Amino acid sequence: MSDSAPAFPYKLVATDLDGTLLRSDDTVSERTREALVAATAAGAAHIVVTGRAAPWTRHILDELGYDGIAVCAQGAQVYDAGAHRLLTTLTLDRQLAALALAKIEAEVGALALAASRDGLDGDVLIGPGYQVQGLLQAVPFTDLAELWAEPLTKLYIQHPRLTDDELADAARQAAGGLVSITMAGEGIVEILPLGLSKATGLSLAARRLGVKAAETIAFGDMPNDIPMFGWSAHGVAMANAHEELKAVADELTLSNEEDGIAVVLERLLG
Repeated sequence: MSDSAPAFPYKLVATDLDGTLLRSDDTVSERTREALVAATAAGAAHIVVTGRAAPWTRHILDELGYDGIAVCAQGAQVYDAGAHRLLTTLTLDRQLAALALAKIEAEVGALALAASRDGLDGDVLIGPGYQVQGLLQAVPFTDLAELWAEPLTKLYIQHPRLTDDELADAARQAAGGLVSITMAGEGIVEILPLGLSKATGLSLAARRLGVKAAETIAFGDMPNDIPMFGWSAHGVAMANAHEELKAVADELTLSNEEDGIAVVLERLLG
């Protein structure tokens, strides 16, 4: 960069993982890697902010050679990828979650369930009829008591007929005063601790890095990224993003398959 080139305007680049940083084959393109390296060389930190819980995230980060801080489980976990250590974790109140689940099922009928257990090695449990997205490892269960046997970061719910958006809306109407509900991707509607969002975890991680919201640019593709966009100074939605996120984004870029993150960073880097 020449002496006359403008400085990179942000101190933190926050990127969602699936549908944003990762391509459909769970890799990051060389162009996007280079753009992120250039941004960090210009003084910005890069942080991954994902809906995936840490057990479903750490192997991806290891493969990418990512050794910074990551926000996992919709903000419930702040994970040090280099040290393979959870720095913070927040669990779902299981009594409230059970009550919320009962209220939702009273309105829409029986749901297929899954859950992320707390901890760096916590299993993801899947119940009858629940369709896991991708090739993620999970442990089947049939006895509902197993679901509540250990601390959880979140529940996943699926409905045989309702769309993801319809299910998320119905769940909020039935139980929005008890828990938070978010839609994080195709077939991924989640029940979270009340008030939890990606903004929660990102603000904690940014504080550790000494960075403010006003110094942050965020990239995402799904409604669970809306709070992160609200917290950050500038929100960039991918071309493949959900319409709800596009509606609140400051900018649209190309898709995750077309190096959308790199396009924006390269422009900002001059």
